Amino acid sequence: MIRRITLAFATLGATAAPAFAHLNPQEHGSFMAGLSHPLFGLDHILVMVAVGLWAAQTGGRALWAVPAAFVATMAAGFGLAVCGIGLPFVEPAILASVVALGLLVAMAVKLDTAASAALVAVFALFHGHAHGGELGAAGALPFGIGFVAATALLHLAGIAVGLGIARLSGGAVAARIIGGLTALTGLALAFG
Repeated sequence: MIRRITLAFATLGATAAPAFAHLNPQEHGSFMAGLSHPLFGLDHILVMVAVGLWAAQTGGRALWAVPAAFVATMAAGFGLAVCGIGLPFVEPAILASVVALGLLVAMAVKLDTAASAALVAVFALFHGHAHGGELGAAGALPFGIGFVAATALLHLAGIAVGLGIARLSGGAVAARIIGGLTALTGLALAFG
């Protein structure tokens, strides 16, 4: 089991955390800049995967409703930023989301679907606003479509990991360990 978990972490890390800067929209297009944008921030990757993991732990309608709520509210936060409407404490809220979602997974918290969706939506608003604030020279619509697609793919990766390890003996413990590591990484990002 440890070997499988290590392999899953290595695969996720190799595919989700490239070590280069954001793509220039003038060179690569606004869609590709948006698609790559969530993949360059460890905080974004951790939260998106944690949302998927938590949805997989919760199961039922939450499996799709929780990630969908995140994506929809993130798009709304992006719209606020594009319209010039500010939000306070964007970066602290993003870092808090890493810790909070990691803890939700680590403690295997089960809320009803509506409460789970509402909780992730609060954090998603700040993530979307941050993406909108970093739009730069990119066209808003193609950039937005790109980062929404990347976010959905990261949620799917979290769901796949969650459902995959749930089938293993001791999988529930493995998911909780991943959540704990996510929360600890969030603390390190906040205070590092």
